[in-house]
Amino acid sequence: MSRDFILKTSRNDILRITAYGLNNQFSSPCLILVHGFKGFKDWGFWNHTADFFADKGYFVISFNFSHNGIGDNLSEFNELDKFAQNTFSLEIAELSELIENYKNGFFGETVNSKIGLIGHSRGGAVSILTAAKNDSINALAVWASIAKIDRYTERQKNEWRKKGFVEVLNSRTNQMMRLNISLLEDIEKNKETSMNMEKAVKSLQRPFLIVHGEQDVSVPVKEANQLYEWSDKNHSKICIIPTTGHTFNITHPFNGLNDKFERVLFETEIFINNNLFKENNDDKRVS
Repeated sequence: MSRDFILKTSRNDILRITAYGLNNQFSSPCLILVHGFKGFKDWGFWNHTADFFADKGYFVISFNFSHNGIGDNLSEFNELDKFAQNTFSLEIAELSELIENYKNGFFGETVNSKIGLIGHSRGGAVSILTAAKNDSINALAVWASIAKIDRYTERQKNEWRKKGFVEVLNSRTNQMMRLNISLLEDIEKNKETSMNMEKAVKSLQRPFLIVHGEQDVSVPVKEANQLYEWSDKNHSKICIIPTTGHTFNITHPFNGLNDKFERVLFETEIFINNNLFKENNDDKRVS
């Protein structure tokens, strides 16, 4: 069973949310699913993932960032002006605000206060950066996460500054999607402070799972290895899925499971169960 919610943020932006496992919210941990760049809550594997964990007894929150380009039509990029204005800082702030609203009863009364995040790609980095400064997050899993926020060459940056924007192709929809200079300015201003991935990972000190496709060409597997290298091995685990890429052979629209993504779910379920669903997890076990 699922239900849609609308959350207006402190900046008067809209977060469109679907909550799953409503019968679980009073006594079970909460899982928040965090989509990535050019992603959205109803893309490909997310609805199945939400149903999967709701069936396992979790209260699951899936949502769209306010500036991900998706509006009232939940499957079309029809807010490209907002997409152009998006920044990492905005997404970190919105995820933080969503967490606080959950804790404060926006979705209803809750007894179990444990929270886990599952972030994909750029959403993995946003999840890491948010968890690093939010003790409410008890466990964190990232799928195909980036380890570098600043991903642009000096030539690309110079062109970006000159034009005031860059355009990226959405190969699925064939849309050219603009990124304003505000994104680059946000990265350059904060990459050594609030958006420093190395410092964030080293400060986590809580269960941390890194899952990555061996053949990921969008985010090379070396970035997963970098995240693991930075992490405290007492709290972290890395799982490289052979012969698969950035979305683990899942496409949009969703057309069913495959053995690669089933492995992702299997590894994530074990990790989440061991670190959120056990009554006594004070030892912060990772397995």
